Amino acid sequence: MTPAYRRSLLATSLLVAVSTLPAAAQTAPATPAATPEAAAQAEALESATPTQTATDQNPQGAAEAPAGEIVVTGSRIASPSATAASPLQSVGIEQIQQAGAINVQDVLLQNPAFGTPGVSRTNSSFATQGAGVATVNLRNLGDDRTLVLVNGRRFVAGLPGSSAVDLNVIPTQFLERVDVLTGGASAVYGSDAVAGVVNMIYKTKFEGIQLDGQMGISQYGDGADRQVNALVGKNFADGRGNIMLFGGYSKQGTVLKKDRFTEAGSSAVDSSSLALTTGNDADLFTRSTLLSGFAPQGRYVTGTGDNRRGFSYNPDGSLFECSSAACPDAPGFNRSDFRYLAVPVERYTAAGRANFEVSPALNLFVEGNYAKTKVKTVIEAFPLSSDLVDIPNDGQIAIESIVGGVQYRNPFVPDAIFNAATDKNGDGLRDISFDRRLNDFGPRTSSSSRELFRFAGGANGKFLEDRFNYEVYGIYGQTVENQTGNGQYNSLNFTQALNAYRDPTSGQIVCADPAARAAGCIPANIYGAGALTPAASYLAVPTTLSTKVTQTVGGANVSGKLFSLFGADPIGVSIGTEYRRETSSNVFDLLTQQGLNGNNALPSTRGSFDLIEGFAETIVPLLQDRPFFHSLSVRGAIRVSNYSTIGTTYSYNYGGEWAPIEDVRFRVMQARSVRAPNINELFQPNQQDFPNGLVDPCAGVTAAATGTLAVNCRAAPGVAANIAQNGQFTIGQADRQGITSFAGGNPDLQEEKGDSFTAGVVINPRSIDALRNLVVTVDYFNIRIKGAITTTPLQFILNQCYNAENSDFCNLVVRRAAAQGANSAGSLDEVNSSPLNSGGIKTSGIDTTVAYRQNLESLGLGGTLGMKVSYTHLISGFTVPLPGSERDYFAGEIGASRDRFTTNASYDIDGVGLTMTGTWISQASLDDQLTGARPGSNPDYRVKPQFYLDSQLRFQAGEGFEFYVGGSNLLNNKPPYLADIGASAGQDTDAGTYDPLGRRYYAGVRVSF
Repeated sequence: MTPAYRRSLLATSLLVAVSTLPAAAQTAPATPAATPEAAAQAEALESATPTQTATDQNPQGAAEAPAGEIVVTGSRIASPSATAASPLQSVGIEQIQQAGAINVQDVLLQNPAFGTPGVSRTNSSFATQGAGVATVNLRNLGDDRTLVLVNGRRFVAGLPGSSAVDLNVIPTQFLERVDVLTGGASAVYGSDAVAGVVNMIYKTKFEGIQLDGQMGISQYGDGADRQVNALVGKNFADGRGNIMLFGGYSKQGTVLKKDRFTEAGSSAVDSSSLALTTGNDADLFTRSTLLSGFAPQGRYVTGTGDNRRGFSYNPDGSLFECSSAACPDAPGFNRSDFRYLAVPVERYTAAGRANFEVSPALNLFVEGNYAKTKVKTVIEAFPLSSDLVDIPNDGQIAIESIVGGVQYRNPFVPDAIFNAATDKNGDGLRDISFDRRLNDFGPRTSSSSRELFRFAGGANGKFLEDRFNYEVYGIYGQTVENQTGNGQYNSLNFTQALNAYRDPTSGQIVCADPAARAAGCIPANIYGAGALTPAASYLAVPTTLSTKVTQTVGGANVSGKLFSLFGADPIGVSIGTEYRRETSSNVFDLLTQQGLNGNNALPSTRGSFDLIEGFAETIVPLLQDRPFFHSLSVRGAIRVSNYSTIGTTYSYNYGGEWAPIEDVRFRVMQARSVRAPNINELFQPNQQDFPNGLVDPCAGVTAAATGTLAVNCRAAPGVAANIAQNGQFTIGQADRQGITSFAGGNPDLQEEKGDSFTAGVVINPRSIDALRNLVVTVDYFNIRIKGAITTTPLQFILNQCYNAENSDFCNLVVRRAAAQGANSAGSLDEVNSSPLNSGGIKTSGIDTTVAYRQNLESLGLGGTLGMKVSYTHLISGFTVPLPGSERDYFAGEIGASRDRFTTNASYDIDGVGLTMTGTWISQASLDDQLTGARPGSNPDYRVKPQFYLDSQLRFQAGEGFEFYVGGSNLLNNKPPYLADIGASAGQDTDAGTYDPLGRRYYAGVRVSF
């Protein structure tokens, strides 16, 4: 049976299986929007599907708002004519359904206002924790500067020490829509809303039963996805009460890196940018095969200086001496054979909400969420080097032992290596250094289980003749993660196991230390592939991680109407207070905390903070229904917060709206937002990392070279020795792979302050019948963050140290004074950093949306046509790592292209609907810290534009029954090749920005009754 035939058979079976789900019937009517702008957007943004099931939905998501009044995201004031003064885009449930998405993150990332997420299923396979989490990142300003709310209230974080919410726990079927408010909103919602707010709005007053199931698979026959969901709702007490319950299961399957392609070809074999192996920048995006030198058979280095010699093994198991100590002619290892491109994510989700109106003055409400997420990661076996075993002796492993005053040779050591070895550290014993791939222990794996629980409840109502509303609420949420892993080793045991000799009494090879023997020590043979397997039970060690994040919130607010000015609507006011407490703990096993198992050294992090806040807001209508002033209003808000960590902060906003006629509305808003440092940024001990893609500025420097760079480089003794030996500073693959970094928290951090300015226009020509469902918005945004909390980029540190002669940065760089194992003299050992209140971040651009929906019967045609276009042009974007330092530009770089748009078009007629979605990402440049060129200035550093096409075809097979099929990335667009020059860790492309999975298909059914 051919692979193509198997895929066809699988796809056919999939369609048949999904289509056999049971059907029942009832169709609910579409819900009118509550404001002219919202109505037009709702009609234009959403394609009317025949199977819409929500009944009596509150389109503004204020489940507890008084009848006839709405609360718009970005304000707490309920009003019959509420509008948003900041740019606001909505993603409705129909758009989510028509994307065939299991996770709402996939739909939101099509909106060009979002940048590359910090964590997703395709860019987290190398994560030490948080793999498979789904976050969002507005304006490319970072996940922690995007505040995610549910029904306007905070939601517990999904990552320890952070405020980022894991969207895996949000059931898409429970959503009515998602509001995306761009621009600072801290005065209304508090800290973290520097870039904006993503507000998840739940359905309300849903009545009936909705069942749906979906399955999908890629054209390569992998990455199988499936989901099954049930939503039940019931109104009671003559509509004064409602209860909704949801349960769902989904699983997204594994995709291996070796089974995918980039524009440069297959990713099945390890590679590097040709530029990094030849020095020719024109070949940046061309693959060069580069297998890892950390291979299962091992490499062994003896001697010092000119007497250094290298050894390794041939595939047939025979030992040979290498052409140089770095042993470049040894057989390499293909890491791509093992790596996951998309990690499998399995989810169990449950949600519920209920409300009951005791009287107009008292409405009780509750909502709850539970989610359990299981994630597994697999990467290649550990690359062990001797400096990670015998850390105090810089990796010099003795191959002789003294037992009872007698000196013995390690019997595992081959004669050629033993005879070439010398005493390099003066202890009287011959020693060597080595590295090898720990295939004997199997690949490194981790299995994570994350559980979230959140409960929110409270009461609200109306008083003083319904002029005022109140709300009191409480929230408790927690996220707990337990992770186990394999493939690591115990460094202390390894040191004992390498100290072996042949016992003259028994004739057996044993560990030299009697105490170690009594503890079960098994001598370790490191010479040749598979030689370590007998000692694996003593050397291998599992890893564990336990985390817990909690959030406790209590708040109250009162809003209402005062008096009118000049005959306009009454002045609206809102005042309130909120208390919040956050805690986080992140605890690895003891060996990992100390860096004694080959893993990054990751000490435990524990911390907490709390705050009390007071806030006030007002909307003042000035003129209404007058010539050139259909409406004119101003607004403002202020929030004062007192943190246990940083003291008192202030945020505010002010702005206004002017509609000269009903069809056109101008809006402007100036806002000061704040973000307090999170628990990791404040309390995290130094954490070890192994950065990818760093370029050593000293590479190629000669003894005769002049200038600041050359002088600074030669000042390092190891660099000078390297130049003396090679004629120029020369580094190899092991040197590029052998860089480590330490970064931790900073208790002296203060809040960052974001100043955002937005100005725009909303055009909705309701007075023209043919265009009444057209909405056009154009908004300018400018966000400047002062004292932004950033960890100084490592490449920036290197460049500033050697090119700008900044001694503060040079103190963060550690070079090897002499050759160590396969690492060259002078090569980078550590490049360290820490979070600081930087010189700031700035970004600006223009958002444009066009939404239109039209019933074509008035034109003599059938059906309904819908269209939505979202376009963002990024004018500028840069960070200033330290006050007064040079700008680090990101606008125009990979992940922050200058231009992005998404077009969604739909057509529905007689129970059949078609949706086409196209997403375009303009050309982008490599990081200017890597190339030294400002983004867009050098065509040699650009990747070409990318376009993705998705589609869905729907069939209403009967009343309340819908069957649909669809596809993602139908053009099978392959991502740009970026290995070592901008790729996600362990991948060949930026798997968070570009679709690395290729063409995929899905089919499903939706039943309501």
